[in-house]
Amino acid sequence: MALRPETASHLLIDGELRTGGRGTFDVVNPATEEVIGQAADASDDDMDAAIAAARRAFDTTDWSRDHAFRARCLRQLRDALLAHTDELRDLTVAEVGCPVFLTHGPQLVGPVTDLGYFADLAESYEWRRALGEASPMGIKNTRELRSEAVGVVGAITPWNFPHQINFAKIGPALAAGCTVVLKPAPDTPWCAALVGKVIAEETDFPAGVINIVTGTDHRLGARLSTDPRVDLVSFTGSTATGRAVMADAAPTLKKVFLELGGKSAFLVLDDADLQAACSMAAFSVVTHAGQGCAITTRLVVPRAQLAEATELTRTAMAGLAADDPTKPGTICGPVISARQRDRVEGYVQLARDEGGTVEIGGERPDRPGFFVAPTLVSGLDNSARVAQEEIFGPVLVILPHDGDQDAIDIANDSPYGLSGAVWGSDPARIDAVVDGVRTGTMGVNGGIWYSADVPFGGYKQSGIGREMGVAGFEEYLETKAVATPVP
Repeated sequence: MALRPETASHLLIDGELRTGGRGTFDVVNPATEEVIGQAADASDDDMDAAIAAARRAFDTTDWSRDHAFRARCLRQLRDALLAHTDELRDLTVAEVGCPVFLTHGPQLVGPVTDLGYFADLAESYEWRRALGEASPMGIKNTRELRSEAVGVVGAITPWNFPHQINFAKIGPALAAGCTVVLKPAPDTPWCAALVGKVIAEETDFPAGVINIVTGTDHRLGARLSTDPRVDLVSFTGSTATGRAVMADAAPTLKKVFLELGGKSAFLVLDDADLQAACSMAAFSVVTHAGQGCAITTRLVVPRAQLAEATELTRTAMAGLAADDPTKPGTICGPVISARQRDRVEGYVQLARDEGGTVEIGGERPDRPGFFVAPTLVSGLDNSARVAQEEIFGPVLVILPHDGDQDAIDIANDSPYGLSGAVWGSDPARIDAVVDGVRTGTMGVNGGIWYSADVPFGGYKQSGIGREMGVAGFEEYLETKAVATPVP
């Protein structure tokens, strides 16, 4: 089976590849602004059918109880997708606009390979755990805890790292024994639709266990939040939309997982290798044009070194120009759409309006595609909107601090708490900073925390719960306590 653009205009519902009830919609290459194909545009009836199929598959089959079979299906999917790596790589770069080097990691191969981790968990997890004997009210009992799948999962995903986020939801949910309805972002429907084609044609997943519904109607995602047949909704996206998901889910009291925004701080201590730190901060913020919720977008440096750090960062950014994502050396590709480019440019103008200095970048490159030049902003403090709000573009704000505790305070002076980084030489000082920053992940001197076994999520308005790792797997489980009298 070949995976080509013309094979991506379908939904996966109840084990069948179907056309969309609203026809199709255009898929645009953000690096060229050209229409490169069509995707299925689902109707409300399509979503209703997908939810019904997932409910039926959970309630009437042994999927949730057959751990070995689930593991086998997940490994089938992993192996089939890896066999299509070259085709998926080309389609992903074209649809997402991500630099090709990222498809060897978190944009494709990494998350596909991670399906094996969740298959292993399905087999090795302690589904029943004995608590021993106890005698409440004088009656001796043996007690046991059983972990069971929560039920039907509605997964709503964004466009920036579609494979990684899609599989970070459906992988553990399926391994846990849940059935799933996946609603991907309309900007990147192919990454999900082609997975649906592989599931339907190259795996043994039973009908209805996994359903994939692409479409332009944002009410489709809201349907997953409100429908009483859905037991859990897992959403990754903006904090504003996350609030709406939480409110929509409240009447049915369904479980909610939210992975939301970030405005993460890159803290440089006064004993750090300043050039290495500034180079890494520049590289991080321009990777995939800054379109990552965990990317560090505030560079916080010692006040005495501010001028030097600004020059070092500006120089590093100058060598990381926005370019064609198909080139092997490109780090910064386009942003996803004209609307997103306008949003980023609006924040650059806001930085100027607030009294900041655009040290480099800020302009639109003279070429087709939704490109924004890597941008460094100085001359503002942490109260500025560009230092407080998530921009989702290759824009870095450099801020001064007056010692380690002040750096911690600046990092924590944010509604978000998703990720962060610290650079320094003294392990004790670094450890104090890591302890002090209220965030879900921290990288130390370039350390990379991303891995299938590492839980990811945030504090404060960056979300609720964790994704990946055992903690992410357990988001999709319920706990049942069983007591039996001892004769």
